Amino acid sequence: MKTLNPVESQRWVAGMMPLAAVDPLSGADSLGVPTVYWERPLEREAAAGWGEAAVVEATDSTQVPGVMATLGALELRWLDAPPTDMPGPWFGGLRFGATGLPDEGWAAHGAARWTLPEVLVWRTASGVAVAAFAPEGRGGEDAVRSRLERVRARFAEGYRHARGGAVALSSKSSRPEFEARVERALEAIASGQLQKVVLARAVDVEGPAAFDVVDVLARLREQNPRCATFLFRVPDGTCFLGATPETLCRVNGRVLETEALAGTASPQQADGLRGVDKEVREHEAVVRYILATLRSWVVDVHADAEPRLLTLKNVVHLRTGIRAELKEGVSAAQVVGALHPTPAVGGTPRERALSFLVEHEGLDRGWYAGPVGWMGPGRAHLMVALRSARVRGARARLFVGCGIVAGSIAEAEWRETEMKSLAVLRALGGVDVGRQ
Repeated sequence: MKTLNPVESQRWVAGMMPLAAVDPLSGADSLGVPTVYWERPLEREAAAGWGEAAVVEATDSTQVPGVMATLGALELRWLDAPPTDMPGPWFGGLRFGATGLPDEGWAAHGAARWTLPEVLVWRTASGVAVAAFAPEGRGGEDAVRSRLERVRARFAEGYRHARGGAVALSSKSSRPEFEARVERALEAIASGQLQKVVLARAVDVEGPAAFDVVDVLARLREQNPRCATFLFRVPDGTCFLGATPETLCRVNGRVLETEALAGTASPQQADGLRGVDKEVREHEAVVRYILATLRSWVVDVHADAEPRLLTLKNVVHLRTGIRAELKEGVSAAQVVGALHPTPAVGGTPRERALSFLVEHEGLDRGWYAGPVGWMGPGRAHLMVALRSARVRGARARLFVGCGIVAGSIAEAEWRETEMKSLAVLRALGGVDVGRQ
């Protein structure tokens, strides 16, 4: 594995072949836990990667622009015709931002970390394909061919990984502390300092044995088909995984797609969501921010006239789709830098809200609510890492949040985060979760 310096250009050789398989996650039976995983079930887009042919990483925020530039400098020489439908080949993400309470559990993920897998398996229109990557130079082509053959020989015909049964989990999260932070946020809003701030909290969970992250991934994708399921595993074994509904940006050439996702209700209250003033104001703030931010980067932008309902397993959101044409020369990395963090995960005014979080949230979000996904030549798809957890061994730290605006009620915001936590708790295999 090679760790590239920011803005270092590197040539790589790559090869691909079709596989006799039906699911990219099949490799868990023979290749072990993936290093990266990405799936959007309804769009039949899925990819799993093993190993690290190269890593580009940033240890602090000042290095992030250089890291993002490096991703665009990668040169691939394909042994045969290059694929047209392959996600990536870089997979990774970024920290949410500054924090007032550093958590060493995030150290290995860094401020940004992007991986070029040694092998990448992805779903195609006709089945499944595998690609292999190695540095250009002596032995590069042999390494690619050897990796392709190894995967073809070991890749399972279908996903047969044994699914664990339901287990009792213990969890811990302080409701009084969270509700006190909501009250502080409401005081700042009432005084005119803020219009909105998004507060997050952590739920610490422990199981009777180490979590099987392949099982967790399988549950996430099956239970949350309208979300993007993701996994990023670092060398010390720490995994960041989740199933998020929110797209930060999807870029294909000069075509940009994004969305405003804010305003939440339980499925039982979905019919009245568009009439709840507090939820509508929260949603409209995100729409205004995205449209205003994109004007410097696009030549044309269109948004849905009215928000639609996005119905998930445990919650319902207001969603406004936004489409735009990027100006000539604008990259996906520039779009990410401009949009993140949106008011859906930070607040408004943006800088004041972020300062409030550093001072009062009492949480190191790490990659939670940051951009995660894949990037490649002229194409990228970055999601906002919601409904997610950091998992290592038998312990997991879940992250959930909610938008606070005038009219918010601390008790109701706690209940909203409880609803949002169910997606990951159920994926961890928990039943009768004991709370402290």
